Amino acid sequence: MSGIAGWVDFDRDLTPEAATVRAMAAALAHRGPDGEGDWIQGHAALAHRRLALLDVEHGAQPVVHATDSGPVAVLTLDGAVTNHVELRRELAAKGHRFTGHGDGEVALHAYLEWGGDFVTRLEGMFALAVWDERRQELLLARDRLGVKPLCYYRTPSGLLFGSEPKALLAHPAVEPVVDAEGLRELFAHSRKPGTGVFRGVCEVLPGHALVVRRPGTGHRRYWSLPARPHTDSPETTVSTVRRLLSDAVASHLRADVPVGAMLSGGIDSSALTALAALSARQPGPGPLRSFSVNFAGYAENFEPHPTMRATPDAPFAELAARHIGTDHTEILLDTAVLTDPAVHTAALRSQDAPSPLGDMDVSLLLFFEALRSAGITAVLSGETADEVFNGYFWAYEPRHSNSTTFPWVSFERGHDAAAGGLGCSLVDLGLRKELDFMEYADQHYRDALAEVPHTDGESAEERRAREVTYLALTRWAPTHLDRADRMSMAHGVQLRPPFCDRALVEYVYNVPAALKRENGQEKSLLRAAVADLLPEPVLQRRKSAYPTTQEAAYGEFVRARFAAVAADRGSPVAPLLDAEATAAALGGNGAPSGAFAWVERASMEMVLQLDSWLAEYQVRLRL
Repeated sequence: MSGIAGWVDFDRDLTPEAATVRAMAAALAHRGPDGEGDWIQGHAALAHRRLALLDVEHGAQPVVHATDSGPVAVLTLDGAVTNHVELRRELAAKGHRFTGHGDGEVALHAYLEWGGDFVTRLEGMFALAVWDERRQELLLARDRLGVKPLCYYRTPSGLLFGSEPKALLAHPAVEPVVDAEGLRELFAHSRKPGTGVFRGVCEVLPGHALVVRRPGTGHRRYWSLPARPHTDSPETTVSTVRRLLSDAVASHLRADVPVGAMLSGGIDSSALTALAALSARQPGPGPLRSFSVNFAGYAENFEPHPTMRATPDAPFAELAARHIGTDHTEILLDTAVLTDPAVHTAALRSQDAPSPLGDMDVSLLLFFEALRSAGITAVLSGETADEVFNGYFWAYEPRHSNSTTFPWVSFERGHDAAAGGLGCSLVDLGLRKELDFMEYADQHYRDALAEVPHTDGESAEERRAREVTYLALTRWAPTHLDRADRMSMAHGVQLRPPFCDRALVEYVYNVPAALKRENGQEKSLLRAAVADLLPEPVLQRRKSAYPTTQEAAYGEFVRARFAAVAADRGSPVAPLLDAEATAAALGGNGAPSGAFAWVERASMEMVLQLDSWLAEYQVRLRL
């Protein structure tokens, strides 16, 4: 529920460095607009920017536990520990005393009671840091699926950490250098866990803890996807999914502020919204508030795509909201706001790296800005439902699901504009060959495949289905979870994804693929689990990905900006452009439009963002 940052240096007293630590935290002010705090003593400095969602009056951080002899341990937390009520009850029975009802205080007492193993007892989404003054030791930990970001940078005598790279870049020891590995990671559509774009900047791995001591650092994995035989009947499986999802939604509604719901009219968001409306834990007066995003004229002029977007959201969102009984708001965006260069720059800053997604990033950023303006600072989202329930077409279409690389990469390679990675087709061909984006993705695939747990007696088909689900959860989902977190927190809104709940993920991961997709229907298991809650058209609606504008005017805006950058030989991105590909892109028959235009635009969008990023972040390429 905030932004965290800190610095540990075993060779110096950090007390005189308060200004530097506060500058790191200030770089995260967007994540925590409701307050700030820090704790600086000896070799450690921890800072916090607060988004007040729980224990609004007494939940300030960092949380400190002290005795008459002085401080014992200090904790700073981003996210939500969804089982904090149960943990507080258990810890109180063991003699722990609490001054408030926030989850940060509970997490600190859990550490005091169980030591480093306390992370195994935390549920929800979190990134946290604990400084143990007695042991002179820092512990960093991240939730199981990596919903909340946490990056770090090793120094010769310690470590820096922060919720986002911009916090690290605010420290004078961290320079915005990008080497060949960073550039590969930037363009690869299959991120390696733990890898950052800036040289020396790493991420704490999902489901891991990182312990920093004077002798050095050490990673410890505290969770991984378990492979277990599934023996439940189809009927029991459906009822179990309903119970687990209901519990997950209820736990994500725990807050002292109203929690809204993102409602696109698809099965994922509609299921969550319906369950939230039923929950006795729903905070705030009146009906649940739901929100959707739409483009002016989109539904009226919608062009379907066979695999990505079958139907527009608006009619289904309206139908679902009316059936469930939410107070629904459609956030309508026109081409003028989508083409505002300032918003494109804001999207870049939110992610600290260029993105090829263009209007998708901009619309999502504007969506969360509108939510914050409407008084919503926490919102339910259907993120990761497709990874859990095998909703993506490439998860079961044989030519992609049985390929020798990631299934989504196999799909991309069927399109020239995305063959080496989405957005890189205008990058200098010689550089692309030298960096070998394709082999980078394929080697990562082979490494990831070696991790997949299996059960005895699996058929070849079952084994492959498990592999695809594992890859989706550990290699595809992190990119989208990170994007969703950055876009939402850019405007001080916490996105809460119940489909990332540990118990639900573990259970459904072990359900045979055939039960998740009966009679060829995507996510049939999820549909069966909520069949009594939704109107039939919503229940049976085919998957449609997050919307992207199909307006020719937007494509013309992108093309015009790209033409201007390409013509400027002094632009920062000029040395990276491929002359032949650029000429071909500008010599085509007008700007891309229609259902698949976003892929055709992606490389231009990436070049524009690269140009801004290189200039604004003063990036130095070391290839």
